Amino acid sequence: MKPLLLLACLLALAACSNKAPEPQAAAAQARTATPWDDLKKDEQQARDVQKVVDDQAKQQQKALEAAEQ
Repeated sequence: MKPLLLLACLLALAACSNKAPEPQAAAAQARTATPWDDLKKDEQQARDVQKVVDDQAKQQQKALEAAEQ
């Protein structure tokens, strides 16, 4: 019985090594795709297009004001 207890203690000590565990932040940084990713991408594209249209409208308005003067 004593050798079995001694063996169990040695195995428990061997399991507790001094090496540091791997950081779990790397696993947390891996991004998984969601069903809403495509929707968000389309929404951002629509915002970008609207910004371009607004900028062009401002340029046309400035050109009209300059032509009237």
